[in-house]
Amino acid sequence: MDLELLVRNLTNPTLLFFCLGILAQVLKSDLEVPETSARFIALYLLFAIGFKGGQELVHNPLTPEIGYGIAFGLALATIIPLYTFFLLRTRLSVHDAGAIAAAYGSVSAVTFVTADSFLELQNIAYGGHMVAIMALMEAPAIIVGVILIGRYDTEASQKSDLGGIVRHSFTNGSVLMILGSLVIGIISDSEQAEGIKPFTNDIFKGFLAIFLLEMGIVTARRFAAFRRYGWFASLFALAMPLVNGSGVAWLSGFISQSAGDRLMFAVLAAGASYIAVPAAMRLAAPRSDPGLYIPMALGVTFPFNITLGLPLYMSIIRL
Repeated sequence: MDLELLVRNLTNPTLLFFCLGILAQVLKSDLEVPETSARFIALYLLFAIGFKGGQELVHNPLTPEIGYGIAFGLALATIIPLYTFFLLRTRLSVHDAGAIAAAYGSVSAVTFVTADSFLELQNIAYGGHMVAIMALMEAPAIIVGVILIGRYDTEASQKSDLGGIVRHSFTNGSVLMILGSLVIGIISDSEQAEGIKPFTNDIFKGFLAIFLLEMGIVTARRFAAFRRYGWFASLFALAMPLVNGSGVAWLSGFISQSAGDRLMFAVLAAGASYIAVPAAMRLAAPRSDPGLYIPMALGVTFPFNITLGLPLYMSIIRL
């Protein structure tokens, strides 16, 4: 790994605010971001990323590389939950294995946003179509997870309405915001879109820093309750982003020659959803334990990706 790149990432102000959030929880401080404010900031970040992606798409023609990228992203969202499920079935119940598989096959929008900031520091651009790929990868993993639970659950009463789960995955707030903003960015007049550029660009990093502060506080809280599951869950939550992210950082070279696009593919493969998937699993797999798969995604995988993962994946891409 490039040591200079690692140091630059670890001294990124937005990441340092994440560490401050963890420290505040360890010290039992009363520092917190109000829930309503945190929700607003999350919606703002998704809006800004989606809108900018739509504007970039409108200025770039649809190419075979974009088509290959979309197919590659959908393949990842289908294959990753499959082998994740069968690996976990050796240790966990069908419901827990299915929920975790859906989480790791899906994507982390916050990790994607953090990677956006990381690439900006490196002066590396990525295609606007990556935002569309991120949004499209959310649902397939959830669908695969639900199908696997239904296939291997011996109790017929636990079968779920697949159509309802698919609709729920696309109408989930975070997915709808990113998709809606992307479409609005595409159809908006470019001159008029310049009018909101200060809102979507100039204040983006400040809001990201506050949001990561809140993520640090939540991470520390979740991880404390997660320790009772022992070493297997923690080790798995570290191994998944390492294997998936590193593997896709290399494989993506067959899809694109853009370092920015390849990093985003690696981040999408390495991340785990802790927003859309828990909402869907509450309906599809009520017997799965959110105290297991949410801390795995948020307490272990997310911190690994934004601290060590980003510079590691970029080093692999540069090699």
